[in-house]
Amino acid sequence: MRSKLVVLLAAVASAGAIAAKPAVPEDPNAMRVLLAPVLETTLSSQMAGTLGTLNASLGQSVGKGATLASLSCGEVQARASVARAELNMARQNLTAKQGMHALNAAGDIEVATARTEVEKANGALALANAQLGYCKVSAPFGGRIAKVYVKPYQTVAAGTPLFDLVSDGALKVRLNVPSTLLRKLKKGTALDVTIHETGKTYAARVSAVNARVDAVAQTVELEARLNAAYPELVAGMSGVAQLANAQ
Repeated sequence: MRSKLVVLLAAVASAGAIAAKPAVPEDPNAMRVLLAPVLETTLSSQMAGTLGTLNASLGQSVGKGATLASLSCGEVQARASVARAELNMARQNLTAKQGMHALNAAGDIEVATARTEVEKANGALALANAQLGYCKVSAPFGGRIAKVYVKPYQTVAAGTPLFDLVSDGALKVRLNVPSTLLRKLKKGTALDVTIHETGKTYAARVSAVNARVDAVAQTVELEARLNAAYPELVAGMSGVAQLANAQ
């Protein structure tokens, strides 16, 4: 019985030794990369309020200036109406004071005070109009919705994240490479970028080199731009890059 157990353990150990082949060393010229959009941002609510129907959903393409969401703004609209009425009243008062001044029935100080009231009313109306602009959340650039944080008719506070928006077009490539490669990697250097998810290789060029080397890791951050936009590529994909003339 013991001899059979010894033979079995020896067979298992032998099989393990055969399976545990030495790892193939990575290409020293390969650099790990991550695809990222040229522009990306999180759009937040600029005021407290209740959302209406959302005009954007996950993955949806939107154009620059498109309204993605709106908030109920009855109170803000009311303040704007009050500000317009106060501005009209201040203007009428200024006109009356100027007429009285012409007849020596009002002094310079009264006219100056009336003019100041007009300026204050103008400022109040400008503020109310600016707040009205917060009632709609618009896309600052064309792209796709990468994440939706809220639901229709949800009440939100000022600063609440609403959407993540990423730009369309050619993606940029982010790399962290050993600082020793700086002598080879300059702005404009051609790269071949192989993406794991697609299994394809794409041409790119270095577009930016960080001005500082990480003193601990002895690496430097670079960015490259793909030479064209490829519809199969999505931000977040990863892969490796090599110098275009590397063998």
